[in-house]
Amino acid sequence: MNRTDGPGPGGFDAATVAKDFPLLGREVNGRPIVYLDSAASSQKPTAVLDAMREYDETTHANVHRGVYAIAEEATRRFEEARIEVGRFIGARVPDREVVFTKNATEAINLVAHAWGRTHLRAGDAVVLTEMEHHANIVPWQMLAAERGIELRWLPVDEQGRLVLDDLDRLLDGARLLGVTVMSNVLGTLNPVSRLAAAAHAAGAVVVADACQSVPHLPTDVTALGADFVAFSAHKMLGPTGIGVLWGRDELLAELPPFLGGGEMILDVRKEGFTPNDIPWRFEAGTPPITEAVGLGAAVGYLRHLGMEAVRHHDLHLTRYALAALDERFGTDLTVFGPPEAAARGGVISFALGDLHPHDISQILDEYGVCVRAGHHCAKPLMRRLGVTATARASFAPYSDESDVDALVEALAAAVRFFA
Repeated sequence: MNRTDGPGPGGFDAATVAKDFPLLGREVNGRPIVYLDSAASSQKPTAVLDAMREYDETTHANVHRGVYAIAEEATRRFEEARIEVGRFIGARVPDREVVFTKNATEAINLVAHAWGRTHLRAGDAVVLTEMEHHANIVPWQMLAAERGIELRWLPVDEQGRLVLDDLDRLLDGARLLGVTVMSNVLGTLNPVSRLAAAAHAAGAVVVADACQSVPHLPTDVTALGADFVAFSAHKMLGPTGIGVLWGRDELLAELPPFLGGGEMILDVRKEGFTPNDIPWRFEAGTPPITEAVGLGAAVGYLRHLGMEAVRHHDLHLTRYALAALDERFGTDLTVFGPPEAAARGGVISFALGDLHPHDISQILDEYGVCVRAGHHCAKPLMRRLGVTATARASFAPYSDESDVDALVEALAAAVRFFA
């Protein structure tokens, strides 16, 4: 393959960026680590690690409660992180529309419980896509079993795109549409704004899973058109243990709390309680304060890189990887999802001959190459593809062409091993 040196089309040099990520300096099985599992969980730069350590060492106290100096400082930093995240995704009212959760799964469950139990009744319909992560399927299945709700499905075609020919019929009478912005298996970038417009015309609200898109694409939740958007810090160079639910101010304001306890109340009497204002009514108990500081630092790091530059980098690297894999393996390797890089993000799920994905992953690990093997929490999609699992390589700003080259060589070694 033809390679490029120095800053790529994205405007930054991925090899230089990688130096900001301490874990990428280690070895696995005596070889430099090649981390290609960022769709599952990305690595953290020094800026994030330092921000979290500095907060814990100098500032840590519980938020929203103490009036002493470091408690007020902790509260300020926690709320500043909320505003930073809101601005990063284009929230109109960042201090009210960003709810911190444990992860994106909890964020979608919050919508299912607070919005779903308030608005959905027996016979109502919820529309999902065949490419959804279980986090945007199972909460609605649980509610369907409890309430007698009908689930309808937008199908996926042979190239991993949504089939929208029957969209109007599927949305007719529906109350909610759940859709991923970018598939964690196929890399497919879905036309969410078009889908949201159709859903709103039918009287439905839209819940978007943006776990894969927020770390890799410029995000404007207003332009996206969804009513609720969920994503996780650990896929966007931040820590585990914290996720985000963005919701339109007017929708959040009408929702009841999801969990009960401390922080989410204004008053409690024996006769009942008065919930807090948004977003705090959805943040029961002590929140993930250190993790919010880390997420704020991750947002700052991504801002410094520039999200347009991140997208250009992903696009360049995806094109390079698709071409390299095709050149080396031809028809022996099947890539799932759209064939053109422009229609997808930096996620490549594949099958190689008759090798089991878990065997591929184990052999690649011997060469220090980390890829994910499994159903990727998308079993309905696996059944649609006619497989039980795939191997998946996924990129981040610290990934470069040398990582793709290492992947290709390790896959060739796997073919030789099982020949």
